[in-house]
Amino acid sequence: MAHEVAEVLFTEVLFTEEENMLEFMIGENEDNQRLDKFLKKFLKGAPLSYIYKLIRKDVKVNNKRVPIETILVAGDEIKLYIASEEVETYRQKKLLYNKAKRQFGIAYEDENLVIVEKPMGLLTHGDQTEKKNTLVNQVCGYLAENGDYNPGREKTFTPAAVNRLDRNTTGLVVFGKNNKTVQSLNQMIRTKNCLKKYYLSIVEGELKTELILKDKMEKDSRSNTVKIVGPDSEEGKDMETIVRPLISRRGFTLVEIELVTGRTHQIRVHLAEAGFPVIGDAKYGSRFANKTVANRYGLTTQFLHAYRLNFTKCIAPIEYMEGKEIRADLPEKYENIRKDLFE
Repeated sequence: MAHEVAEVLFTEVLFTEEENMLEFMIGENEDNQRLDKFLKKFLKGAPLSYIYKLIRKDVKVNNKRVPIETILVAGDEIKLYIASEEVETYRQKKLLYNKAKRQFGIAYEDENLVIVEKPMGLLTHGDQTEKKNTLVNQVCGYLAENGDYNPGREKTFTPAAVNRLDRNTTGLVVFGKNNKTVQSLNQMIRTKNCLKKYYLSIVEGELKTELILKDKMEKDSRSNTVKIVGPDSEEGKDMETIVRPLISRRGFTLVEIELVTGRTHQIRVHLAEAGFPVIGDAKYGSRFANKTVANRYGLTTQFLHAYRLNFTKCIAPIEYMEGKEIRADLPEKYENIRKDLFE
């Protein structure tokens, strides 16, 4: 489907009568950021050497020269002594897809966050194959349409997804509508057991007992695959997955998976290594099982659905989410497969 693109220019800055001086105020969504990190986002196209030179010579915060590590707070006044042409060169126009067809569902929404249900086939973020029609752009368009996000007024902030699903994995993705919420959600994700993520999958083989899988992994960017290097390896990143069997029948098992860490392809490679590959998984799965489910159900992608989120140890501004559980039903195609195999 063609997407109508509206280019949104940065509007909340003021070039004063003093030549080559840009002046603006830090807003709530820029609060609690280092000066250098703010300017890297504000002048996204500028090289780092330019940013650091700018801070040394041509930036004032509240009319004072300050070091690069200065923490900005809402209400700070910023003056950049640069030409408007330079700003236009380095500022990147934000793209808003107002007319893009919304493909996601909404599982939960309030003034600070929205939790959406991602369909199969949609990238969470853009990559070299697709930069426009992504879940992030669709959600930003939805929030702009509803008045929860105004890209023309924001200096650096864009509503952000704090978890990511592979293109063909379905289910729950959490977005912060403001910077404080994004920061809090990211802190919760980094802290164990604050935001618990659970998936449903069907695997080949009849699993009878819970699996606690702990290993280290390495990613091969060229092939977009990961490999397990073992829990005692000095290389690689830690990953931990808990797999609980729900029902086994006909050589398959419906499992609930708790994602303790969140590495690329973690669930798929961990289950394949354990001898219970996810059905439909072309990268790590079983050729025999994949052929069976493709012929029987037309399933050619991994059966993996992020179906449940549990919020604990919540911090401001979303402390009210404490104890909440958000769920997303299986997509219709997956539900039909589940019923045929296990009912």
